[in-house]
Amino acid sequence: MNIKWPRLLTPTHLAQLIRKQKNTSTALQIFNEAKSKYLNYRHNGPVYATMIDILGSSGRLTEMKEVIDQMKEDSCECRDSTFAGAIKTYAEAGMLDEATSLFRNLPHFNCVNWTESFNTLLQIMVKESKLETAHRLFLENSHGWEVKSRTRSLNLLMDALCQGNRSDLALQVFQEMNYQCCYPDRDSYRIIMKGLCKEGRLNEATHLLYSMFWRISQKGSGEDVVIYRTLLGALCDNGLVQEAVEILGKVLRKGLKAPNRWRKQLDFYQCGDGDIQCAKVLINEALMKGIVPSSDSYTAMAVDLYFEDEIGEANKVLDEMRDRGFIPSLLIYEAKVAALCGRGRVDEAVKVIDEEMVEGSCVPTVRLYNNVIKGLCDAKRSALAVGYLEKMVRQVGCVPDKETYAILVDGLCHDGRFVEASQILEEMLIKEYWPGVGTYNALIQGLCFIGRQYEAVMWLEEMVSQDVFSEMLKQMMRST
Repeated sequence: MNIKWPRLLTPTHLAQLIRKQKNTSTALQIFNEAKSKYLNYRHNGPVYATMIDILGSSGRLTEMKEVIDQMKEDSCECRDSTFAGAIKTYAEAGMLDEATSLFRNLPHFNCVNWTESFNTLLQIMVKESKLETAHRLFLENSHGWEVKSRTRSLNLLMDALCQGNRSDLALQVFQEMNYQCCYPDRDSYRIIMKGLCKEGRLNEATHLLYSMFWRISQKGSGEDVVIYRTLLGALCDNGLVQEAVEILGKVLRKGLKAPNRWRKQLDFYQCGDGDIQCAKVLINEALMKGIVPSSDSYTAMAVDLYFEDEIGEANKVLDEMRDRGFIPSLLIYEAKVAALCGRGRVDEAVKVIDEEMVEGSCVPTVRLYNNVIKGLCDAKRSALAVGYLEKMVRQVGCVPDKETYAILVDGLCHDGRFVEASQILEEMLIKEYWPGVGTYNALIQGLCFIGRQYEAVMWLEEMVSQDVFSEMLKQMMRST
């Protein structure tokens, strides 16, 4: 290992040094040798976080655990985000027990806030349908001063219960929030309302809505329109249009504090008997006219409609928002692109970035670009997707991330464009993003298939130089 060590080493300098290393083993060796070369040098939290992130990204979980243990022995101050990242890495590798064990050992580290780690592990357990374990985790850790924002944690639990068609249990959690010294927020109501309506528990959903009027909607908030629309739409779907109209009047009067002129203009008689879709459209229009116009209220309505795959209705909200002089937010564009790509309408998603956002002077984010690139790759148009990588590189403040390159390489391989995939992977490595085993395998097999064995061997050697090959064998041994 030929490393030019500085005369004086600081933790910041060491973090930069190990980040620059192409080989994970070399980075780890530098990290370990630093203490012996400089008698007064000590690792700090950011250096440990950097090394843990590198090892986790490379799939070297054994070494990652060793560095975490070393950090505990050093008792240096460390951030909650470091543990949250390690917990997520363990979970992605199917090592949920290790993730849980790390969280339970946090009292032995010099870390004063565990909120992010707690919510990360809770979310993972919910996703894995380990609801009993998640509930026990919450009971054990929700009362300590190290974990804050209990409302978010309870929202996670309620959302999981509603996803599993247990809105009855979610409602119990909701009703007991006061005893946990926390109070329902807008997300709490949204989650419970969707769960109750999904299971047809409309009486309870209606009572929930009325409780909203005096708990979080006393001044009339346009952002609550999403929750109101959920109940009103569910009533219509169940043939209770008249009940929906009656409740709409109360929503406009008490929930949104709508001007009298809008409430007097409601006319549902134009809808024929049983024309549920017409009634729902009129309800959406009444809600939009009834809210106090604001960017937040329009954004909430549009994003919810795009999420519900009601693209046409969401576009109407977007048009009205512009007519009222409001500029659509980035959240709306992200939701619109996701909805269009989900429907396979990639050309329209491309227009959002190339035309709508340009006209609205809104700058696309990395996440938005990644959605479009994935949509194009899913549509087997990876060559066009490469053009958006070039746009990202040219755009100030928009740096392609590991996901960008991984999506492109996989997409190009699926389209049989292995030479272009090889070029993108090379650029990915220059940017110091390390691909997974699957990405290497797909490219190497593809290059062999088109007769470019030399390049395939070069990538195989790259795998070996990064110890990816040996890590792949370890994973195979663990799985057997």
